[in-house]
Amino acid sequence: MPARNPDEVDMLFQGALNSGNVDGIMELYEPDASFVAQDGQVATGHDAIRATVKAFIDMNPQIDLKVEKTVPAGDDLAVCYGVWTLSASGQQMTGKSIEVVRRQPDGSWLFAIDDPWGRGT
Repeated sequence: MPARNPDEVDMLFQGALNSGNVDGIMELYEPDASFVAQDGQVATGHDAIRATVKAFIDMNPQIDLKVEKTVPAGDDLAVCYGVWTLSASGQQMTGKSIEVVRRQPDGSWLFAIDDPWGRGT
């Protein structure tokens, strides 16, 4: 099911990550999207993002993700600010995310830029 509004992109991400669905996660990114990894490296494009996401999936994570604020820019672009807690391999991490999402021609929304660590590089 595609995201029908900007906030739903994060909710679909949460569901896909918690179920270990890499393909489901990748369906939430534009083909040329960028993802900022924990070390600040930027993965651009599906192949690079898939490799980064796969590392998370391999830890069997569970994430609780909440969108705190969405700022639209016109009808087709928005910035989402979120907070999350991730449990994996007996460890827990928390963070604040910043994502740019864009409406697609079919009306669905996808990540254009995803920074789960809430800071630029």
